[in-house]
Amino acid sequence: MSVKIQTRSVNQEVCQALVAAGTDPLIARLCAARQVKSAAELQDRLDSLLPYQTLTHCEAAAVRLADAVQRQEKILIVADYDADGATACSVGIKGLSAMGGVVDFLVPNRFEHGYGLTPELAELAAAQNVDLLVTVDNGIASLAGVARAKALGLDVVVTDHHLPAESTPDCIIVNPNQKGCGFASKSLAGVGVIFYVLIALRAELERRGHFSDGLAKPNLAELLDLVALGTVADVVPLDHNNRILVSQGLKRIRSGKMRPGIRALFDIARRDWRKAQPFDMGFALGPRINAAGRLDDMSVGIACLLAENDAEAQTLAAQLNQLNIERREIEQSMLQDALNAFPETLPAGQTTLVAYRDDFHQGVVGIVASRLKDRFYRPTIVFAPADNGEIRGSGRSIPNLHLRDALDLVSKRHPDLIIKFGGHAMAAGLSIYENRIADFQTAFEAAVQEMLDEEDLSQTFITDGSLAAADITLEQAQNLARQVWGQGFAPPSFTDKFRVRRQQPMGAEGKHTKAWLEKDGCEFEAMFWRCNDELPPFIRTVYRPVANEWRNQTELQLYIDYWEAA
Repeated sequence: MSVKIQTRSVNQEVCQALVAAGTDPLIARLCAARQVKSAAELQDRLDSLLPYQTLTHCEAAAVRLADAVQRQEKILIVADYDADGATACSVGIKGLSAMGGVVDFLVPNRFEHGYGLTPELAELAAAQNVDLLVTVDNGIASLAGVARAKALGLDVVVTDHHLPAESTPDCIIVNPNQKGCGFASKSLAGVGVIFYVLIALRAELERRGHFSDGLAKPNLAELLDLVALGTVADVVPLDHNNRILVSQGLKRIRSGKMRPGIRALFDIARRDWRKAQPFDMGFALGPRINAAGRLDDMSVGIACLLAENDAEAQTLAAQLNQLNIERREIEQSMLQDALNAFPETLPAGQTTLVAYRDDFHQGVVGIVASRLKDRFYRPTIVFAPADNGEIRGSGRSIPNLHLRDALDLVSKRHPDLIIKFGGHAMAAGLSIYENRIADFQTAFEAAVQEMLDEEDLSQTFITDGSLAAADITLEQAQNLARQVWGQGFAPPSFTDKFRVRRQQPMGAEGKHTKAWLEKDGCEFEAMFWRCNDELPPFIRTVYRPVANEWRNQTELQLYIDYWEAA
């Protein structure tokens, strides 16, 4: 696999304007390289959020919900079974309850019900004498489910962020990606969409004089810890609007103003909430919540997020932690099985990977697809058995290939091949029949070969260029850690040449290497994770300065993402 290192271009005019406005020079350079146009985009005040009035049908949803609240109708939230769905459900429950709504939730079981609002779920809801169904983080593809709900006399409000197909359900839909929606941030997570609906609902109820001495107007900012967690865990692009939501949520968490469940998840993951970062949400909290939906029942994750006291939250967080341990064991076993099916190096012309075994676990296929994609740098889909001769797949993509568009192309060319599909540019899911796996493999490979060229299949590290030795400091590493980085607003990485002064193996089996690197007369400690090669005297690296904490000491380390002889 060939590797390229590229440097982001910096808009010098914007960079100078940011510095003039008081921004740290390095932060200004990094932001100017990430399409930030003005100092206003670095503001994280809540009054800088885009107005809910520009989110299509948000006010219509608020009117219908306000009617339901005031009539004391039974509202049922139908959630997705991932971290975005769990946080969105928790935000909906807390927000509607605080406004006097009668609300409960139903989360599909991945193995029994499949994804989204299905006709079967509509029947379950009707049996509970529900008046109004509200989907969170799903629903845009639930044509049959919405139709069945309406036939049973239920109203439906869909709140979602996934890309719509040509046909959409016949109900009120709030989704920034629906046709004709003028909302400027298309990257809202599912939890962000329901948060916006609650803002509109509160305004609508206030207009109706709903809040009085008996019922105070709720402070919806108290839900931002959940909004931040779901936004980061769903890996949506952190545009300015999402950065505000995440930044405000992180500030609340760092000051101790968070749900007991979030505090318990920080504790069980051994992360310090006082120094909470997006990384903690994406790699420590999110996976533990997701483990419930992958292996068991997401109700456990939602119960943890809704827990009203520390003792209950800690018990539930411990359950989630155990599920995550089991998930990792299954993932490692599946990954090894999948790797055994492929050669060390793929044939020159192969642009995709498709893996399936009849003992694969449906809940873990997405993670295994992600690991294989990282290993081979190819769009990857991993399938596991479902029911009635079907298999369900989860896919992960590389930059420059829109995975949902690729599946759409396959579907149009082979109308009888894919039963259903959906997703985003970088991740998608689908169902096919088990006896069509070879046909799908061939069709998927053909479609992707047309959409990618050789350049796209070279792994590319996009960096922020060289960092002066004087800027490679603990203080600067801590400064970088305080910012909100993530998908679409990539954490900074740099590329420089170093002299290798000395090196030693690290870890139980010497799987890692610690080295001391010199640049411009300054020496830096560096970690090469999953690297047991002997380093040559001079190397070119892609690296990140990190404030590493160990035994109550904080020191600068460089984390090396890639190296080559120089």
